Amino acid sequence: MGATSPLALPANQPADRFYLGGARIAAFRGIAPAGDHVPEDWIASTTTVAGFDDVGLTHLDDGRTLRAAIAADPSAWLGPEHASRFGADPALLVKLLDAGERLPVHVHPNDEFARQHLSCRTGKTESWIILAAEPGAQVHLGFHDDVDPAQLTSWVEQQDRAAMLSALHGIAVRPGDTVYVPAGLPHAIGAGILLLELQQAADLSLLLEYSGFAIDGLRDGHLGIGFDAALRCVRHDAVSTTELDQLGGRWDDSHIFPAAADEFFRAERIAGDVDTVLEPGFSVLAVVAGSGRLSWPGAEAGDLDVRAGSTVAVPFGAGPVHIRGELELLRARPPR
Repeated sequence: MGATSPLALPANQPADRFYLGGARIAAFRGIAPAGDHVPEDWIASTTTVAGFDDVGLTHLDDGRTLRAAIAADPSAWLGPEHASRFGADPALLVKLLDAGERLPVHVHPNDEFARQHLSCRTGKTESWIILAAEPGAQVHLGFHDDVDPAQLTSWVEQQDRAAMLSALHGIAVRPGDTVYVPAGLPHAIGAGILLLELQQAADLSLLLEYSGFAIDGLRDGHLGIGFDAALRCVRHDAVSTTELDQLGGRWDDSHIFPAAADEFFRAERIAGDVDTVLEPGFSVLAVVAGSGRLSWPGAEAGDLDVRAGSTVAVPFGAGPVHIRGELELLRARPPR
């Protein structure tokens, strides 16, 4: 299997996650449900679930992981400019996430904190593209007033779930909404939401809230460094309504996410009666609606039919990829 052909990818759902979900992913992909605690689908993943050596990685038809395939030829997969900066790391993780229940209030560290305290190259900034949302569905992001660090510590120690959630901005969402979530901002995804998540390629979460979820938060909730140290990654100052507005958007905006997201990941939406050519570059495609065909030139010239629910990894080596069809798709890309 070469690095010059786009690859259709089946669902890749790590089992037994600590929160409910999975049915909306099955419906989106048109497959049978895999269970009620499989709320994530890691697409074109070279990232593992925290604490595991293999779980989360995408496996290819030839038996290799995508991580191994890219490591064998980073320039062909990712492009020479990307490979010169990041090596064999796509610097991107894309997920489908189905919130079968409200997720706990949690925080991801930024790059500096991850390097200094966790021996990780990157932290985890992320963005959400809402694909489906039940009426009244909400996400929660950023404190609406300054929160004293001692107060936050008390909330975590006492597991005062109501206080933590009420301290966050609540944002009603509908399909097509986007939310940019910089590292350090506390957040939670409400029940009844299916989203496509673009994030830095790291699985790093500090659980401020864990009571009531199927996880041992005292053991697994603090990034392995204890809550006293981990809580230093949290942004305690208030997020103004102006800033909150700047973090939100729509997928049909000219720039889906704020410009600040470009250093972490990029996205574009292609929709309608499509007849367009994608410039060469590693990307992950998720077809939201309709159907069409991809075709590409080169030594491994070929084509690939796609439909709603299809996900595709496109290597740099495929060259310019031609897309035709009546469809709607989202294209996720690594940092600029």
